[in-house]
Amino acid sequence: MGQVTFKGKPVQTAGHTPALHTKAPDFKLVDKDLHDRTLHEFHGKKKILATVPSLDTSVCSTMTKHLNEFAKKHPDVVILVVSADLPFAQKRFCEAEGVHNVVTCSMMRDKEFGKSFGLLIQDGPISGLLARSLFVLDGKDHILYEEIVSEITQEPNYHKAFEIASHAK
Repeated sequence: MGQVTFKGKPVQTAGHTPALHTKAPDFKLVDKDLHDRTLHEFHGKKKILATVPSLDTSVCSTMTKHLNEFAKKHPDVVILVVSADLPFAQKRFCEAEGVHNVVTCSMMRDKEFGKSFGLLIQDGPISGLLARSLFVLDGKDHILYEEIVSEITQEPNYHKAFEIASHAK
């Protein structure tokens, strides 16, 4: 169990964050076209796994657009943006904002993803959503970098994650 803050107030997260240099837990998420997506299908590719509470908020929207721009310039890195938003809302967001270089995924069918990464918010006004984070995984799915943003309303350290992803194998 971990803790982050939402507008300065502490909120608890369920599960434990996997340790650096260990293999990331597999997951089953749903993309914006209602297809199941797993970590295994991206094996062999460098990945940035980003989580946001909801694409309907300004910080999450900004973060996703920033990741989309990086993905456009680095097609060798797969970027997955995971939220609790329904796939229909994710699809609407991507079309409205011109976001076509990241894979948006929903945890609508299974909250286990949030628990296995220590990101599922357990209490407070946004209980059931994900804490904001960035994980960089190599082609063998080992975690090279992780950042769980301590204050949910703030953006992560993109520069550090992008640098590590650019040099990963």
